[in-house]
Amino acid sequence: MSNSKPVVVSKKILIPFILVTSLFALWGFANAVTDPMVQAFKKVLELSNSQAAWVQMAFYGGYFCMALPAAMFMRKYSYKVGILIGLALYATGALLFYPAAQSENFMFFCAGLYILTFGLAFLETAANPYILAMGAKETATQRLNLAQAFNPVGLIAGLIVAQQFVLKNLQSDDITDFSVLDEASKIAIKTSDLMVIRNPYVILGLVLIGIFVLFLVSKMPQSKEEGDMPSIGDTFAALGKNVKYVLGVLAQILYVGAQIMCWTYIYQYAEGIGVDSVTAGSYQLAAFGLFIVGRAVGTYMLRFISSGKLLMYFAILSLLFTAGTIFIQGIVGLYCLVVISFFMSLMFPTIYGIALGDLTEEQSKVGSAGLIMAIVGGATMPFLQGTIIDIGGNGVADTKIMGVSEVNFSFILPLICFVYIAWYGLRVYKRHEATDDALHVTE
Repeated sequence: MSNSKPVVVSKKILIPFILVTSLFALWGFANAVTDPMVQAFKKVLELSNSQAAWVQMAFYGGYFCMALPAAMFMRKYSYKVGILIGLALYATGALLFYPAAQSENFMFFCAGLYILTFGLAFLETAANPYILAMGAKETATQRLNLAQAFNPVGLIAGLIVAQQFVLKNLQSDDITDFSVLDEASKIAIKTSDLMVIRNPYVILGLVLIGIFVLFLVSKMPQSKEEGDMPSIGDTFAALGKNVKYVLGVLAQILYVGAQIMCWTYIYQYAEGIGVDSVTAGSYQLAAFGLFIVGRAVGTYMLRFISSGKLLMYFAILSLLFTAGTIFIQGIVGLYCLVVISFFMSLMFPTIYGIALGDLTEEQSKVGSAGLIMAIVGGATMPFLQGTIIDIGGNGVADTKIMGVSEVNFSFILPLICFVYIAWYGLRVYKRHEATDDALHVTE
């Protein structure tokens, strides 16, 4: 009897796999180019930390609002149609940055991001379960980790664009006190800087139109389950009874919140120790590099260690480095914050694969929406962290909490998230994987 695992990706579906995998880089780019915009808008429009966090509220709130409608749509139509709608909405939201910059209205920019993430919700709701379905269930989580490995490629590209073409060119970043400027100078700087913020999104929108055409002319296989489609009520009922799925959705909410907090507020953390935004961008680039390495290492380790156990190990190491971020002051604390990305890298696709692992394809389509809606954690938690940072004023180190500055203390939120994720990984291992590991050892 052979104990060899099925192949992760068969040659028959290699081209569709590559095409769908390219989407992971596209939404990675959007995530990375948006994170520094929190700091950029704060500087350009003289916002507080919590006000600037509306960028993330709009960005991740769009996921929450559109994920379920996207899943309902794809119950009736194909993954390809869902992907095309996603690309169209993504491009529309990006192109809206042009009139937003003309109007110089912050909420117009937020509206553009909101519509942009309608498209991302369609793309993620389609791509993740599609990748899971492209082969044997035994290799589904490993296959999703492989596809998700291209997400950090988009992250790095987005960060480089934000750092080299936005942050470096913001005139407002060179001014420490806007109050000394006359009104005409303020208006000129704001107009110039908003144009700088606008440009990468408009170019992205034009690129997306080209990708839309590529998918339109490509043949994409569509798998369908045999038999009648169950009612949506029955599907929701089945999902609600699946404890591993329900707890997985909560784990995903907390993971996304932790990830966005660790990436967004790296700029504020750096500011607290006297590091400028452009240099802070280099630290975020290092974090993304570690994220890629961690994803590759984690995907390889899944060949030998069960998903739940590896998720637990990575979460425990994440919370230890988060504790270092909070209580170790200065540059070493910033190093700890950067290293967290290595251990976060495995979490999203692994939680996703675990939560959907026991579901039928029909349940996975709707269940995927719940996991994409979980991205709302990226909307709410940065706002809460920004509120903590604002306790002493609009600065990042105006007061101390438990002996550390408020920006250090604010990372208590991702620490709590990692505690829950470690518990979820342990629970999954003990209740669903330990027996399989024992059988594997005795074979």
